[in-house]
Amino acid sequence: MTVQDILAAENELTHLLGAQQAIVLSTRIRLARNLEGYPFPGWAKAAQRQEIAQKCWGALEKLPRFKKGHFLKMNELSDMDRAVLVERHLVSKELASGKSGAAVISRDQTCSVMINEEDHLRIQVVKAGWHLRGTWNIAEQLDDALSASLKIAFSEQLGYLTACPTNVGTGLRASAMVHLPGLCLSRHMEKVTRALNQDGLAVRGWLGEGTEAAGNIFQISNQQTLGLSEEVILKRLGGWIKVLVEQEWNARRKLAQEEGARFVDRLARSLGILRHAHLLTSAESMNMLSHLRMACDMGCLPEVNRHLIDRLMIEGQPAHIQARQGKECESEKRDSIRANTVREALATFPEVVSPTI
Repeated sequence: MTVQDILAAENELTHLLGAQQAIVLSTRIRLARNLEGYPFPGWAKAAQRQEIAQKCWGALEKLPRFKKGHFLKMNELSDMDRAVLVERHLVSKELASGKSGAAVISRDQTCSVMINEEDHLRIQVVKAGWHLRGTWNIAEQLDDALSASLKIAFSEQLGYLTACPTNVGTGLRASAMVHLPGLCLSRHMEKVTRALNQDGLAVRGWLGEGTEAAGNIFQISNQQTLGLSEEVILKRLGGWIKVLVEQEWNARRKLAQEEGARFVDRLARSLGILRHAHLLTSAESMNMLSHLRMACDMGCLPEVNRHLIDRLMIEGQPAHIQARQGKECESEKRDSIRANTVREALATFPEVVSPTI
């Protein structure tokens, strides 16, 4: 299996990203695990990392969920292919930037396991929309299956042992990808971020830590694992996501009510630019597509068009454009291809109307 196979395959996260979900695009559960008796990848010698990888490969290939999946070694992939995996949230930037790591990805791309990243194993499950319990159940099943065939490093006093102290304990990172244009346009996002941080939650951008919130999309996740049970972590995140969804809807309705025609004009201008631009940067495209997504959510555009906007957001990323061209492209060439793709996709879009929600 190759990265081109991943690009060609339809899956819920790219073709119907967050379908039926106006605000929560996806839910992710990640578990950090390490093998007993081996140093963490950052301290391990090359031969040890190879031995770790072989043990993990052997355990993963036996699991039904990874049958006919993708088994990828980072040192066998081009820079462009590794970037595609990052843009699809299948691997981290850290794994992609190294040469000794690997990834096992399920055929439907909802489950992936990174090998020899910061920890020996990073189990990840991602589902479109808001499905915290269902996503957690799948991750727990994978964890149990791997623990049955691998000796996992665990301390009765501390819990699961990890390379980074912030992951010690449960090793759990639960997160949601949320679309918050209302809170951003009303300039409330800074206040919301402070409140989340104070309650132990991190707010990151579209591609995770150290990235900007392109398209008004944020990742909300727990920061602390030590001393907290999985149940407490999940409940805290779930409670905050419920609050965020309510606040976002309130912000959108208030903007529409107070701005009136100016609110509709903002959305219509974004559609007009996207329909006629011949050069579009990734940031421009994401931000204006964010406006159109909100328009679909609020009845200003038909809701059925939302999945197309989601697809354009993903396929308009730099590495995706280059992968489909089969070669690296200069930034202006990418901007031209992106604009052409968006123009064609939106050519038959109806006009923006006043909100119905």
